[in-house]
Amino acid sequence: MLSFPQLRGNFRHGDCRVIAGNAVLGDQFMASGKITKRSVDALISSGQHDILWDDSIKGFGAKRTKAGAVSYVLQFRMGGRESKTRRYTIGSHGSPWTPATARAEAERLAILIAQGIDPGEAERQRRRESVDLAFDNYSDRFAEACVGEGWRRLVKRSLELHVKPVLGSKPLPNLTRIDIVAVFDRMPRAQIANIRNVFAVLRRLLRWAVSRGDIDRSPMEGMETPPPVKPRDRWLSDEELGRIWMAAPNTHSCFGPIIRLLIVTGQRREEVSSLRWEELNRKDLLWTLPGERAKNGEPNRIPLNELAVAILDEVAGSAIWPRSGRMFTTSRGGRFTGYSKGKIKLDLLMSQDGREPLPDWRLHDLRRTLATGFQRLGVRFEVTEAVLNHVGGSRAGVAGIYQRHDWKDEKREAMKSWNDHLATIIRLANMAPDRAW
Repeated sequence: MLSFPQLRGNFRHGDCRVIAGNAVLGDQFMASGKITKRSVDALISSGQHDILWDDSIKGFGAKRTKAGAVSYVLQFRMGGRESKTRRYTIGSHGSPWTPATARAEAERLAILIAQGIDPGEAERQRRRESVDLAFDNYSDRFAEACVGEGWRRLVKRSLELHVKPVLGSKPLPNLTRIDIVAVFDRMPRAQIANIRNVFAVLRRLLRWAVSRGDIDRSPMEGMETPPPVKPRDRWLSDEELGRIWMAAPNTHSCFGPIIRLLIVTGQRREEVSSLRWEELNRKDLLWTLPGERAKNGEPNRIPLNELAVAILDEVAGSAIWPRSGRMFTTSRGGRFTGYSKGKIKLDLLMSQDGREPLPDWRLHDLRRTLATGFQRLGVRFEVTEAVLNHVGGSRAGVAGIYQRHDWKDEKREAMKSWNDHLATIIRLANMAPDRAW
């Protein structure tokens, strides 16, 4: 068995003394020879704080600590003799690092160094790409940075359902146009609105990455935006609205009140289903929707009419509303998301009420129905936009900047008129099913 002191030494560093033909720096013993399993075993059994330098690959060594552990290192300079000596740790002795695999890695790193590439910096970049810039991790950080609860939910849903299954953990700097196209090729062509949403999310994410310096250019540069969706013009007649109102409570304990609040307030589905008790003021009959929960990031103050208060009283179980917490929760305390099942059941119930089936409709059509109802009732367009919290139209551009009237009184009057109109619809719906509308 070859002992480590028997290895022929080679003086490599200044300020050291020579013992038996080997160099010693302080209490660290240094020798040169072929790094093999035999020489590494001898190094481990030497009991000294030693370094064995390979005599065929410059700077490749095996280092033994005082604790007896051995690691493979590569010592190098980036530049000429005046540059600082650096030491890169290849890895600890043991799987996967054996003398053979460590030697192969040292040869690979030596080529990088000859090309002017710092292996330490290359490794840090590799780790950053495999963890921080891996698409699945990076997209999660982007989603959390998004402003507005509605937009954030759209981002998370689009990424989880359509983007992550395709891009996975691929490093962001390695994404190509082909990768992006693969995301959209996987989506059904009929989902035009969904494709546009995913396109907007991905484009915003990649622009965010460029602004942070994580990538130089977006692979979506020059891609055509998917064609716009033809605007829906569906709104519900008074009879249809009455049928939906009557059937809603028989669907689900959360879905029923949500449907009725959508009809009464005209707010967005996510804004109603995520409503919190602390946003409501029963004394002032006001719902204050915070900007972080609004789709457009703008806060809104919605007057509560008699029907809205009655719905909220029923959900609370009394005229005293809770001080805080979610209004609509699942049995496990999570946020209600069962819209699809609720809508299917609602349509089924209305198909069994002895009347003609309702033509295709969506929950968002209830919002359009309130706007149309306001128009029929003679409500000013500016007031309708204020109730719906639209930032376009009369609230865009210069008008949105300088005209700061909040339409508070006008909104309350409009909601009262809508309440009275709905009360008539409900009264007729409560009459015989064959009532002629």
